[in-house]
Amino acid sequence: MNETVIRQQYDHMANFYDQRWHTYISKTLCALKNWAEIAPTATVLDIGCGTGEFEQLLLTENPQQVITGVDISEKMLFVAQQKFCTYPHVSFQNASVSNLPFTNKSFDVIVSASAFHYFDDPRGALMEIRRVLKPEGKVFILDWCKDYLWCQVCDFILKFVDPAYKGCYTQKEFHNLLRCAQFDIDSATKFHFNFVWGMMMAKATPQIEHNSLTT
Repeated sequence: MNETVIRQQYDHMANFYDQRWHTYISKTLCALKNWAEIAPTATVLDIGCGTGEFEQLLLTENPQQVITGVDISEKMLFVAQQKFCTYPHVSFQNASVSNLPFTNKSFDVIVSASAFHYFDDPRGALMEIRRVLKPEGKVFILDWCKDYLWCQVCDFILKFVDPAYKGCYTQKEFHNLLRCAQFDIDSATKFHFNFVWGMMMAKATPQIEHNSLTT
């Protein structure tokens, strides 16, 4: 199973992940935080939270932000838990995006950064995200963008050398996945840094369900 391989890889990297990927983490997560402008009163779910670096960014601005992080790597979560052991309103759970352990309509905001290219069933993952998002809630997703040449190259190579890797998408493909999962795309952007990394972000909200009347 893909998640088993991902778990093993990130368990192995947990102790040195922040140091090895410092520049990438800083560039991407700062961009996501600044673009999302998450309200300090919002309850936040971070899917694929890793070592909790996005939580750190949010709490620097809003120390009382209520955040739940989920990840499939227990060792990455252990690192995150050590960082926030004095924050009772920040919690972490070992869970898969395909089976989130939360009731329907639990969160105001859901974020996912650099995890989408690992999802076995991206549409199913988005439907599960929609389930636990409040009707007026917002989802922010950041991931690699296949519109950029070097992301196309990386996508081709990783499918051969990384058994955990599923694939990245063009912005159009990504938006189609969101719409198929019954999201409306409110805004979207792309950016590029350090020659290789081409990224895209989307803000989406659940489509409004209209109850039809029959006579």
